[in-house]
Amino acid sequence: MSSRATVLARIRAALADIPAEERPEDVPVPRAYRRSHVEPGQDAVALFAERVADYRANVIRTDEAGLPEAIATALTSRGTRRLALPDGFPTDLLPPGPWEWHPEPLDIQALDTLDGTITLAAGGIAVTGTIVLDTGPGQGRRALTLVPDHHLCVIRAEQIADDLPDALARLDPSHPLTFISGPSATSDIELERVEGVHGPRNLDVIVVTEPVTEEAS
Repeated sequence: MSSRATVLARIRAALADIPAEERPEDVPVPRAYRRSHVEPGQDAVALFAERVADYRANVIRTDEAGLPEAIATALTSRGTRRLALPDGFPTDLLPPGPWEWHPEPLDIQALDTLDGTITLAAGGIAVTGTIVLDTGPGQGRRALTLVPDHHLCVIRAEQIADDLPDALARLDPSHPLTFISGPSATSDIELERVEGVHGPRNLDVIVVTEPVTEEAS
């Protein structure tokens, strides 16, 4: 018997006592596990910024009025000039200046000639310093955040969940979800960290809060 046949036989045996008409939603699943590792009274937004910075990403905290200036600062610091602009990104947030905004649709060849992309976020996870994208308005398809070398992401404080269970409860599972924890990096070869192999080498995250706080790095 092949390994595949063995695995399938074991699955059939394990399901032998399940009524054919039973559906997954008919059986409640206990959810008594710990839902958050954020301590009571801990600032989830500050924790998120700290964890994102741990991944070698740059974090800027600003308020709504200071958002265009924060975007300009992030782009200037990276030398990013030509950016992909996903559908639904609020153009009133874009700063005036020397930047070129290239709206969708863009093919892979066009994306490869750009310096970076700017997006919104679907959510964030404080404990892991993770950004979640779901291809919603202002986020674009996955290729936009995989091909260019710089990803600048804008997330609002109220979008940041304490931990993964809370974040998943806020997201639509029917959407394609992308979880980003820092710039693209791998240590597959001789345990040497190499950035930019599977996606952008540089990640900047702007957290929109009230009031304005100092930049964290």
